Amino acid sequence: MNVFIILFIVLSFTIAIGGLDAFKTEIVPDEFIVYFNSKYFASTRESFLRTKLTSSNITNWEIVPRLNPFWKFPSDFDIFRILEENETLKDIIISTINSHPLVKKVSPQRSVRRLLAYNQNSNETHFVNRSPKGVIRNRNSNNDRSRNVCAALHANVLWKLGITGRGVKVAIFDTGLTKNHPHFRNVKERTNWTNEKSLDDRVSHGTFVAGVIASSKECLGFAPDADLYIFKVFTNSQVSYTSWFLDAFNYAIYKKMNILNLSIGGPDFMDAPFVEKVLELSANNVIMISSAGNDGPLYGTLNNPGDQSDVIGVGGIQFNDKIAKFSSRGMTTWELPMGYGRMGLDIVTYGSQVEGSDVRKGCRRLSGTSVSSPVVAGASALLLSGALHKMDLINPASLKQVLIDGAEMLPNYNMYEQGAGKLNLLRSMQLLLSYKPTITLVPPFLDFTLNYMWPYSSQPLYHGSSVVIANVTILNGISVTSKVVGSPKWIPDISQHGQYLQISTRFSPTLWPWTGWMAVYIAVNKEGENFEGICKGSVALLVESVKVTSNETLVTEVILPLAVKVTHKPPRNKRLLWDQYHSLRYPPRYIPRDDLKVKSDPLDWNADHIHTNFKDMYTHLRNIGYYIDVLREPFTCFNASDYGALLIVDPEREFEDSEIVALKENVYKKGLGVVIFADWYNTTVMKKIKFFDENTRQWWTPDTGGANIPALNDLLKPFGIGFGDFVGEGHFKLGDHSMYYASGATLVKFPSNPGDILVGTKLNDQGLSIINSKTPNKESKKDLPIFGLFQTKENSIESNEETIDNPESNLANTISTDYSTFKNRVLLLRKKEQSISYAKLSNPRNNEGRIAVYGDSNCLDATHLEKACYWLLITFLDFAINSHKSSLLQNLNRIEEFKKVKWSPLPLRISSNSIQAVPKSENCEQIDWLTATKQEKDENIEWEVPIGEMVPQDKNEFPEDNVIEKLLNEEIVKISQIDEYFLESDDEFYLRSLFLLLLYGTTICLLMLMLVRRRRRL
Repeated sequence: MNVFIILFIVLSFTIAIGGLDAFKTEIVPDEFIVYFNSKYFASTRESFLRTKLTSSNITNWEIVPRLNPFWKFPSDFDIFRILEENETLKDIIISTINSHPLVKKVSPQRSVRRLLAYNQNSNETHFVNRSPKGVIRNRNSNNDRSRNVCAALHANVLWKLGITGRGVKVAIFDTGLTKNHPHFRNVKERTNWTNEKSLDDRVSHGTFVAGVIASSKECLGFAPDADLYIFKVFTNSQVSYTSWFLDAFNYAIYKKMNILNLSIGGPDFMDAPFVEKVLELSANNVIMISSAGNDGPLYGTLNNPGDQSDVIGVGGIQFNDKIAKFSSRGMTTWELPMGYGRMGLDIVTYGSQVEGSDVRKGCRRLSGTSVSSPVVAGASALLLSGALHKMDLINPASLKQVLIDGAEMLPNYNMYEQGAGKLNLLRSMQLLLSYKPTITLVPPFLDFTLNYMWPYSSQPLYHGSSVVIANVTILNGISVTSKVVGSPKWIPDISQHGQYLQISTRFSPTLWPWTGWMAVYIAVNKEGENFEGICKGSVALLVESVKVTSNETLVTEVILPLAVKVTHKPPRNKRLLWDQYHSLRYPPRYIPRDDLKVKSDPLDWNADHIHTNFKDMYTHLRNIGYYIDVLREPFTCFNASDYGALLIVDPEREFEDSEIVALKENVYKKGLGVVIFADWYNTTVMKKIKFFDENTRQWWTPDTGGANIPALNDLLKPFGIGFGDFVGEGHFKLGDHSMYYASGATLVKFPSNPGDILVGTKLNDQGLSIINSKTPNKESKKDLPIFGLFQTKENSIESNEETIDNPESNLANTISTDYSTFKNRVLLLRKKEQSISYAKLSNPRNNEGRIAVYGDSNCLDATHLEKACYWLLITFLDFAINSHKSSLLQNLNRIEEFKKVKWSPLPLRISSNSIQAVPKSENCEQIDWLTATKQEKDENIEWEVPIGEMVPQDKNEFPEDNVIEKLLNEEIVKISQIDEYFLESDDEFYLRSLFLLLLYGTTICLLMLMLVRRRRRL
């Protein structure tokens, strides 16, 4: 799993439903964070730096004092200020520090400002004794779930058993807490890590979070007797610094916190030092609970650190058990494009209109996953206080296991939406009381027949389909460090057709801290070519751990059951191949947003996958019968004869020469259709939207635009097609279809063969408006071609070569002189093409492929979708695969008109482009399939069943647990009966209401009829 480096800590404050809170980040001039390999006292750290710098005659620097509670303890970083204006000398100083053997890295100091965004409905201050208005029916004050989340999760049951959070240390990282707030009775310590003097919370967010966890009055929190440690890490202006968090984290470790609530988050590109410190917290048994993010309902938007496997990531639901629209969805995107993401989201709970403490007194209601996070944190504190005698067994993995195993799976939602399901406090309490250290998997099974397992359930496998990858998280509640022994085993269930599957795995050899991962590769073998049905089996994994309590080595075998839907191979015209391989995101490169109009989301971080920001497009294609495979390899690695069309959408990676030649051969010889949706590209615009990189301490211009148009033009050159650098934007119509060109490229080269189609429209020059902000908004629009359909022909290949001969020369001249590799590509392509004889093709004419191109992918991308164009995609596919040209597009054809227009030159590659072409040495992926084995039990190995199936426990050694469990069981039975009663009551109430409504309506109609008749008589 790759961990990418960027200092991007963003406070994910509660937001109004449907809105995003704005944030602003800034570099602190001339200040850097120097990270050491270990922790040292301040004087020792300074002596390391002074000795190194003095030896190089460097004196213009100082250590910035950190006047916080941790300054006198050993630390692993310093804030280093350079007293030098010369940039070259600054680089020399940083390079000198980096060369010290005890220095891990140097990163700039950074500030973050977060602006709250509320609306009147989601930010409502009130007092509890004020009765709600408009309530028709108040059946039971304890069941008024819209007011108190503790009542909704039945925390009062544990309170009656004397479980109130006592003895549990909870750290709250937020905006502070007002001194002597009347709601809290056990605030052990308030610490200030900011540059403000006041410890008070003038934002109210920190107070609200603390109230959800531990308020003892009015709006009750879960654990009123928990020991609260308030860490003020954001100022009253909502500003924070990276160093504040690192110091505060170190102090939390020193204070031996049990639970740490972190209602913060940022996109899946991460600050590596921050992530490493979170891992250190987990390794020191600090259980971190964090919000999943408020970027829903878009998939692939989980925030960090909530998406880390050692952190409990929490999503939000409404009080009607519907997933909140704002709650971020999985999968994680670290693993893309080469692999596949993890579930990432662990659990969901109430996060909409939740009640908590206001800044000085009274209560308020807020919404967001930063509300859901303290709900789980408070519930977890309650759980731990009910099992204090088992604290030596409780760690980040074991608590996550208890919460996941106790969760209620919500119907009609998949795993990326709900994780393991809705928090069930009482069920988790039962499990914790009977818990013994174990190893489990998340998800606990791979059952592709369940809708819960979307997207795996959305498309059956078949012989010849691309390999499916499922990324499973390993949770080890036994020890912080463990290792996988040998290789996993594949055990097919012959009675359930498991022999038709072939399985492979990749995994983390070491599990630390508490967690690891296993990627399962699944395909259908040749024997299953004609099979249709369900194939079952299991993967067995051996993990060696050292028990914390007894220091003995334990080898555990964990079983992952599989159930896979298999079908017959679909016809070629129903098979599509999605090019994932050429999609990049930030990091590792600066890939800017596709829609330049959107200012709040500057980077392209959703990975452009059919199961993340292109999910809606994928669902649309599946609903009309297409099968979509994902290509994670170069174009030289797939059999084009298997697919009707290749989808290339918003590509950023360069295309290798061999890929360009392979695509041309696949189109002309193997009849492959190609559908391309591009995006904007303009080097001047790219320079205008540069940003300061945290690690290189340099201003970065993007490596590419929304799409890598020069690379795409290289790919399309053999067909005489090219995009320009005009950045177009505007609304228009295609027949009855309303369209929006968000930030797209336009065509500047296209063949003019009979039967080809070229369609244009009038667009605003968006690029010019960005380059020169003073440009009038109402500039005259330009009429330019935006998409085309190209029909390849056997006897037009040579003529096509003549058509693009001059463009080819132009291309060579327009490429930046810094890039000899790309300058030589034209000659290299000619040489390679000469070795392929197209004079006589053995395939019939109708086997030749077709190409459809469009300049804007935003109409397929759900990130900032304004007008969907799925209909146009279907039209393109119908043309590319079946050679069908819709009458609408034929009527819109303006190819003869555009033939008279002088084509513009192809755009240059930006001189700072650091995206490399695919290495020639990179081979196609080779998968080592596991040999099928039979299950044999070893007496020396402890067996674990999948989570969700209760493991028979030994007799409980703590008698008081038996008493509590008995009382819990009785209360749970009562609650279930009450819930059933109210469920039935609701049904009866609605039926009665419907009957009365019908009766009332019938009476009114009869009275009106009688009145009309009476008037007629008069």
